[in-house]
Amino acid sequence: MVDVERKEEIRDFLISRRAKISPEQAGIPNYGELRRVPGLRREEVAQLAGVSADYYTRLERGSLRGVSDAVLEAVASALQLDEAERTHLMDLARTANLPSWRAARRPPQQRVRPGVLRLLDGMTGAVAMVQNGRSDVLAANLLGRALYGPVFESTAAAGPETPSRLPNQARYLFLDPGAGDLYPDWRAIAASTVAMLRSEAGRNPHDRALNELVGELTTRSGLFAALWAGHDVRIHTTGTKRFHHPVVGELSLQFETLHLPGDEGQTLFTFTAEPGSASENALTFLASWAASPPEKTATGGSSAPELRSHARPKTLNPGKTEHD
Repeated sequence: MVDVERKEEIRDFLISRRAKISPEQAGIPNYGELRRVPGLRREEVAQLAGVSADYYTRLERGSLRGVSDAVLEAVASALQLDEAERTHLMDLARTANLPSWRAARRPPQQRVRPGVLRLLDGMTGAVAMVQNGRSDVLAANLLGRALYGPVFESTAAAGPETPSRLPNQARYLFLDPGAGDLYPDWRAIAASTVAMLRSEAGRNPHDRALNELVGELTTRSGLFAALWAGHDVRIHTTGTKRFHHPVVGELSLQFETLHLPGDEGQTLFTFTAEPGSASENALTFLASWAASPPEKTATGGSSAPELRSHARPKTLNPGKTEHD
């Protein structure tokens, strides 16, 4: 992004957060007054943050250069930002305070270290995969490839013109018509994915591949464009995700995330089932199915060496749904 776009990003984020806070939530008496703007006025945020109205107006116009952490914390408190939103505001300020050539961080490492690959292969009872901040799948164990078979097949179906394209969760969610069949909670997952991409854009605004992905999805998916314009952010940590797998049916799995400190930008995701549950039985069957010799092997669409070389059984077509 150029500096003008960065200022627009800061402005739109602060305005969107201000619009979400009502005077009642902020403890400001209303007295039945008819308000012309949603949420708080700039002057009210300035008062809550302990700064002048002119100063806050400058911040909301995208001028975060030279702003102290104490002021940013005061603004975050006034806007009642959650942890992800506070982190995003700090990231926006960090990159605003650096020249473009310094703010442009090195692209995230795409190659997964051999030790991490061996760790993935050793996790036979759990789904395990490594992703970057753009939601590219960099590596997966055998069970991970089986669970996310439709995502890998969608990448393969892109054709030979994109031989080096990695499987990408966001691209699959918004551009593959079968994504709604794999994810019963498709809309919630789609919103979370966009929020995580927005957080990544705050951390690494000069990531060319990320900007290209956002541009592609914005032009090809009206829903993505609408969600992106909302400026919501999220930190992916832990939770439950439901699947409707074409081989084993319904699954409800708990996921955990672990950032790999030796590999900036890479995150290990694991999925496990509750012991004794129907999902555990389904996951066990899926592992057995994935390990059995397939009648026909699908080669996959990426030549990246990080994607495991295990033969992947062919996944059934989950059907078609329209998202936009």
